[in-house]
Amino acid sequence: MNIALWIITGVLAAGFAAGGAALLALPRERYRALGPNQHWVDDFGDGHLTAIGTIKVTGALGLILPPLVGVADVLSPIAACGLALFMAGAATTRFRRDEWGYMAGDVVFIAAFAVIAWGRFALAPYGG
Repeated sequence: MNIALWIITGVLAAGFAAGGAALLALPRERYRALGPNQHWVDDFGDGHLTAIGTIKVTGALGLILPPLVGVADVLSPIAACGLALFMAGAATTRFRRDEWGYMAGDVVFIAAFAVIAWGRFALAPYGG
């Protein structure tokens, strides 16, 4: 189970780190041009987009670094819970925009983060 958790965590962390970095580095128009699934940026101001990108990068680091270095392992499932809540907000934005197919993808992310949180809490040496 631990190997499966690492694979899921690694894929999600890489994707969220890349997405967050792109959101932080690219101008709004360039980020929006990445695809029709990125048009949600029209609903947010520049400060919000910076915050969203920062949350994605920080969450990705929180998934990987604590168990990797063996310090404060409890932060990894907490980061997974936070990213699940973050994606619930993303799903809400998709709902408002009537983007049902993209919202289904957000629900898959929520489920994946829930699996990571459950698995990391279950495997935890701190009494999980």
